[in-house]
Amino acid sequence: MLKNLFSKVGHHPVLGGLEVLKYIGPGLLVTMGFIDPGNWATNIAGGAGYGYTLLWVVTLSTLMLIVLQHNVAHLGIATGLCLSEAATLHLRPVVSRSVLGTAMIASVSTSLAEILGAAIALQMLFNVPLKLGAVLSAIVVLTLLLTNSYRKIERWIIGFVSLIGISFIYELSLVNVEWSKVAVGVVAPQIPHGSLLIVLSVLGAVVMPHNLFLHSEVIQSRQLHKRDDASIRKLLKYEFADTLLSMFVGWAINSAMFIMAAATFFKMGKPVSELQQAHGLLQPLLGSNASVIFAVALLMAGVASSVTSGMAGGTIFAGLFAEPYDIRDNHSRWGVLISIVGAVLVIFFISDPFQGLLISQMLLSIQLPITVLLQVYLTSSQKVMGKYANKKRTIFLISGIAAIVIALNLALLLQTLGVVNW
Repeated sequence: MLKNLFSKVGHHPVLGGLEVLKYIGPGLLVTMGFIDPGNWATNIAGGAGYGYTLLWVVTLSTLMLIVLQHNVAHLGIATGLCLSEAATLHLRPVVSRSVLGTAMIASVSTSLAEILGAAIALQMLFNVPLKLGAVLSAIVVLTLLLTNSYRKIERWIIGFVSLIGISFIYELSLVNVEWSKVAVGVVAPQIPHGSLLIVLSVLGAVVMPHNLFLHSEVIQSRQLHKRDDASIRKLLKYEFADTLLSMFVGWAINSAMFIMAAATFFKMGKPVSELQQAHGLLQPLLGSNASVIFAVALLMAGVASSVTSGMAGGTIFAGLFAEPYDIRDNHSRWGVLISIVGAVLVIFFISDPFQGLLISQMLLSIQLPITVLLQVYLTSSQKVMGKYANKKRTIFLISGIAAIVIALNLALLLQTLGVVNW
């Protein structure tokens, strides 16, 4: 009746604020990808080594991520395809299989870092051997993935993100933060001598290959692809709100890590290069509660980000067969298992966990430009996107971001290999 009344007078109901809540969730899954254990190590090392001066790097990398993640979600909404499905359907088989094959390797590398982070947290909390901790973490992750629907996993992730945020609010309440320096650091670019590697690490690690595949797929869990133009444009608007909110949450948590490290380790003149070292130093500086909460938050971040990397593995592998992610389907399950079990097997064969993290980051640095260029090609193609293909200014923007991401990751790769020394 109300619908008929509005149509007669030429008006339509305005979507209320609560309707936005129906679209919140996909972005938060992606958020876990850039508050993972690898980011923890980089943020803490940056704050401990250079104080508040590198906070701008978190801001810049988050802005870049917002553009790329919204763009890849645009693909999912406009076409009903995730990035891996679109690659299989619109590229020659030899090209699509090569690209998605490298993406699967990147998914395993990502899962390795996430599971390793969770195992390190278990070692901090309960003195569990690293390899046993990796197995236990993988069992939890596989249980979450193989027994839950999309929406249930989203609720788990939202819970994890919330608890991690609360943990860092508590950590910040224990220290004396110089907020005026924080305000300057967030927006004023500075590159202190010797800090370029940290700058490259933060910028290069925030945009991760598996997140680009994952975001375009998770859109399908909400059936956010429609045929009519009005629905698509409305959904793009609400998806952008979800992405913006989720990336802001990720920016806030990453910034909190930087600030906590700057206000404790940098202020005390204690540089930090490993998560175990940060955990050990927190107890004498801030008390036992702070060190325990740090380890618990790291455990949650490791488990939650492993869930998202496992889902990305399922998405990529299913896409090889032009199928959407569905945990009840064999291809999706095999993708999840390859990503998680493959990561655990690699952990068993590495003697130095830190070296394992370096190798995983190196593999991601090699693959990321491939995924970004794939996204730029597909979302700019009228054959793929129809009238929703990127406009010239969007192509210019995301191509520029792609160039920056590629340059930074290549620089980081060269640094890791020892070819150059910044």
